[in-house]
Amino acid sequence: MSNTASGSCPHDRHDHHHASGNIKLAFFLNLGFAAVEIIGGVLTGSTAILANAVHDLGDSFALGQAWYFEQVSHGKSNPRYSYGYKRFSLLGALISTVVLLTSSLVILAQAIPRIFAAHHPDAGGMILLALVGVSVNGFAMTKLSKDKGMNSRVVALHLLEDVLGWVAVLVVAIILYFWDLPVLDPVLAVLITLYILVGVIKNLKAMLPVFLQAVPPELDLAVITREIEQLQHIHAVHHAHIWSLDGEHSVFTAHLELNIQLDVEAYMKLKEEIRMLVERYGLFHSTVEIEYPGEACRNRISES
Repeated sequence: MSNTASGSCPHDRHDHHHASGNIKLAFFLNLGFAAVEIIGGVLTGSTAILANAVHDLGDSFALGQAWYFEQVSHGKSNPRYSYGYKRFSLLGALISTVVLLTSSLVILAQAIPRIFAAHHPDAGGMILLALVGVSVNGFAMTKLSKDKGMNSRVVALHLLEDVLGWVAVLVVAIILYFWDLPVLDPVLAVLITLYILVGVIKNLKAMLPVFLQAVPPELDLAVITREIEQLQHIHAVHHAHIWSLDGEHSVFTAHLELNIQLDVEAYMKLKEEIRMLVERYGLFHSTVEIEYPGEACRNRISES
């Protein structure tokens, strides 16, 4: 007995297509502006802008693979990937997070020494580039922040780091335009990067349970199991599991021990009750195995 609650919903396909389009837009914006940053960093003599350019190039890689994995995750199931490709989106989110973590550590490694050896760049050019940077990355981040997928959320975090970085550059550039305090640039870079690292750690903590097939935090396996055991003709439930494919779509499996042999009508009624339970809890897919009175559980035999 199996059920897929939302595998082919048109609204779901529209959300995935929308997310993929937004990641694609962010990728091209980030890649194009990274080239502008490199030129601008050389012309202004700003190591902060050059560091942002290197960071944005890393983000471009993350966005490119996130776009690819978001596309792949829409693929239908096949004999090798029987659940489809939804977990590929989760893989993309993990790679993006690792790239973000690595690039943040690189920024720290560059910014900390500059606190003790700062120099005065072209503040006017920095202001101009910072205004463009805030606009470009802010636009892309706003588009992605409306998507629900974990992949889009991680990519939006990349862009949030870029926006905050450019705000810091803008603030420092304005100060440098009027005062000779170049040390503010690396100090702000360190503070913003530490703030972003907190978000990275939160994302890792959210993703690791999905990879380890933990029960999603919004679902209570014990409550669902008890509810099934209260159904007519159910003696007990064992080998019950709930895990998430990609942080959004959850899978439920269980063995149901019956107290009587069921005729066709009673079996269909039980099947409908399970279907309603699956829909009520928003489970993407469910598979249950029926065990009649006196029937030995295959899993229990193999575990003994």
